[in-house]
Amino acid sequence: MIKNENLRLKESAITPTCHIVEQALGNSYVAYEAFQKALPSQEIVQEWQWYTPYKAWFAKGQYNYTTPRGTKKVKTLYWLYVFDGYFDVAIWFKEKNREEILKANVSEATIGRITSAETMGKLPTFPVVFKLTETEPLADIYTLLEYKKRLEK
Repeated sequence: MIKNENLRLKESAITPTCHIVEQALGNSYVAYEAFQKALPSQEIVQEWQWYTPYKAWFAKGQYNYTTPRGTKKVKTLYWLYVFDGYFDVAIWFKEKNREEILKANVSEATIGRITSAETMGKLPTFPVVFKLTETEPLADIYTLLEYKKRLEK
């Protein structure tokens, strides 16, 4: 799924900061900054993790919630990858939820992403991947993140 050639943030000893991400993204940093500013209102916390197979830093967005029985849980909603001049946000869904998320109020381009996403890995899951250089796709991303929060809590 991830092509390593343009992947950035490859220094394991240097945890990504806004300045480092801005240098990697260039003009696309505006979209990244808008995405970051919206996370608190979405009740999402993003944290950077070193991902050894790719030898790069990836960010995961997590949603903390409490079950009806009072158990505190954390659900990973997305993975974010920084490339040279753009970033990807990948939201993973279970195959059994594909039909439900196809009903989401999102653009035709996003419906196409959902429809064409291939199941990957041992579990029947698939990624809906957004390549971001501008803010336009953010509304669809937020809609899908809300779906992801609700699914299988």
